[in-house]
Amino acid sequence: MISLLLFFGFFLFLMFYGIVIYNRLVQIKHNITQAWSNIDVLLKQRHDELPKLVEVCRQYKQFEQETLRQVTEARGRVQEAGARQDIAALGLAEGALRQGLGQIFAVAEAYPELRSNEQFARLMTRVSGLEDAIADRRELYNANVNINNARIEQFPDNFIAMLFMFQPKPLLRFSEADKKDVDIKALFG
Repeated sequence: MISLLLFFGFFLFLMFYGIVIYNRLVQIKHNITQAWSNIDVLLKQRHDELPKLVEVCRQYKQFEQETLRQVTEARGRVQEAGARQDIAALGLAEGALRQGLGQIFAVAEAYPELRSNEQFARLMTRVSGLEDAIADRRELYNANVNINNARIEQFPDNFIAMLFMFQPKPLLRFSEADKKDVDIKALFG
């Protein structure tokens, strides 16, 4: 009788422990979803601001049109990748977009009239703020992805993860070109 009670108690303990692990994995999964949603909101806000910034720059006829074209195309690729939730493609498109924005800001230094334009200054500040917020949210997203990927590989969580088909998630990475400084000499050379 005591052995039956011990067995039943051990079984209840294992079941309770499995439920706790499952609930933690679900919470992590939802943290990733929330972090991605936060990034998506910021990407949409930036997506709405970029055409305004490009249009203000276009008003200065001699402004480098190729840079504006690159930013416009990269903006479209970011929107497309975000809609598909393709993390790898988003990282590459983000890299191209961030590089293009850096070029716009660097080239704008050669146009004192543009820099003094109130609308340009406001948009540049807004876009820069959104860039910083996206970087912060990307860091949070990647932290949650790392927690998820580690937990589904750790014992005993890996048993519950396999049983309920929890999958590893990809990190949001930007291209190497995005990490480099803008070559101002090349822009004006």
